[in-house]
Amino acid sequence: MNTAVEPMDKLLNYRISEQLYAGSRTLVYRAIREADQLPVVIKLLQQEYPTFNELLLFRNQYTIAKNLDLPGIVHPYSLEAYRNSYALVMEDFGGISLKDWLNQKIESNQYTLTEFLDIAIALSNTLDGLYRHRVIHKDIKPANILINPETKQVKLIDFSIASLLPRETQEIYSPNVLEGTLAYLSPEQTGRMNRGIDYRSDYYSLGVTFYELLAGHLPFPSNDPMELVHCHIAKQPEQLGDRGQVVTERSRSRSVFDRRSGAGGGGKKRSPKFFVRL
Repeated sequence: MNTAVEPMDKLLNYRISEQLYAGSRTLVYRAIREADQLPVVIKLLQQEYPTFNELLLFRNQYTIAKNLDLPGIVHPYSLEAYRNSYALVMEDFGGISLKDWLNQKIESNQYTLTEFLDIAIALSNTLDGLYRHRVIHKDIKPANILINPETKQVKLIDFSIASLLPRETQEIYSPNVLEGTLAYLSPEQTGRMNRGIDYRSDYYSLGVTFYELLAGHLPFPSNDPMELVHCHIAKQPEQLGDRGQVVTERSRSRSVFDRRSGAGGGGKKRSPKFFVRL
């Protein structure tokens, strides 16, 4: 976290207090809305002249998230014109990325199975809500999940590539240009499984996230795009062993029909216990 705010044009009606993130594509700031002193988070595109597609994706995350009445997502307040682009103004619930939180917990040797279960239940409920709203997120990963270190409240962010369709077809592309994050991508998102994408793709990515939360590393740690595609389609990761006998095979199954229908299966089938066996 960088407390030294980079020089930037004053965003009308907001007082920038802290830079939270600076990536190759986006900048994220913590700020105060001057009209009512409301704490907010502001996300900006890094490029001074973003492409049409970048602007489209930026608008998409606002358009989809603003219509989701779910406690498990970061809610946008407004999408405002800024320079040659937009500023996405969102709620600030004091969250940090789940990836950063996990690293801090592991370093201090304070990470417990109970904490994992609480996070798993919260995320499973959020994905169930997305299904009921017919939304596919398509980029579930720890970097897109925020957690408040004090309250342990967990929220999902970044709906830039999300889809409102219950099912869509993924064409075959180079692994370097696939939508989503390759390390967490479901087999059908690679375009090599001859079937469409639906909510079960998010459950696969959630299973990969659960694996990382439990093991401290990804199930397939390769950096080679083609190898990662092959791993998701054809390989099984190393078993987690006896760490509370927590098992994530169901959600990570290559067959979408074997992934528990935690969303839309009705009643008991929505239980997070389909991800966790004690």
